[in-house]
Amino acid sequence: MSDIKLLAGNSNRALSEAIAAYLGLPLTKCQVRRFADMEVFVEIQENVRGLDTFIIQSTSFPANDHLMELLIMTDALRRASARRITAVVPYFGYARQDRKPAPRAPISAKLVANLITRAGVDRVLTVDLHAGQIQGFFDIPTDNLFGAPVMVRDIKERLDLNNVMVISPDVGGVVRARALAKRIDAPLAIVDKRRERAGESEVMNIIGDVAGKSCILVDDIVDSGGTLCNAAEALLAKGAKEVRAYITHGVLSGGAVARISASKLKELVVTDSIHPTEAVRVAKNIRVISIAPLMGEAIGRTAKEESVSSLFD
Repeated sequence: MSDIKLLAGNSNRALSEAIAAYLGLPLTKCQVRRFADMEVFVEIQENVRGLDTFIIQSTSFPANDHLMELLIMTDALRRASARRITAVVPYFGYARQDRKPAPRAPISAKLVANLITRAGVDRVLTVDLHAGQIQGFFDIPTDNLFGAPVMVRDIKERLDLNNVMVISPDVGGVVRARALAKRIDAPLAIVDKRRERAGESEVMNIIGDVAGKSCILVDDIVDSGGTLCNAAEALLAKGAKEVRAYITHGVLSGGAVARISASKLKELVVTDSIHPTEAVRVAKNIRVISIAPLMGEAIGRTAKEESVSSLFD
């Protein structure tokens, strides 16, 4: 591991330090700061020539600032003759813009993939992409890790699996929910969400019998929290005993934390792929679990040219 260098941007310093601690390596000395006009300035303060380098940086809020940090750090490493540059992006922003939903709309996920590639990144490590096909937007090797093993461990430690049912909050998330349900040998139900006409509230139908069950909503991103709270109410109305949610990326923008705190969700569990705000840390029904061991193990295996996919067998 002596030829590995870990570098941290400003998006999630705590996660970077936890990954470094897992690997038993120090973070490389690196300045990532702003000029007076808010331009990003990067200076690598250690020799990286011929070394295997990993930049740990989520492109979370403020997404554009953190993306620019990643690109400029990549350029600094490339010009310093690093042997290989791996972008470790626990949360890949812009992933929800992975197709054209309307005429003359961009596919921003592809644009960001191009920017990262052209900047000089040789490989990407990320977690629970919003859509698996985004891997194909990169013309470089891209490992999409899954947060499911971390969630499964937490579920097994805290819940009686004999009475658990996994719930997909919409039809599009069935594959993700089914994968987790298979790991804990639990049945699956689906929330069918639809809006009958513009201006009317969503109607939620539950596909599956949830009566008396401890329900676990599973998804990759929670942003405003509205769909999650509505799904919890619909499940409880159908006789569910309690409703928890396990979500990989806690974007939680706007009034999401207040909305979830006031909801009927017993608990929302998110990973630290996005640095939790103070509001998240003090919320009574939001808990954060760490993906640092998962990411550290993936980084170690990548550096040693070992299988990463075997982590999920």
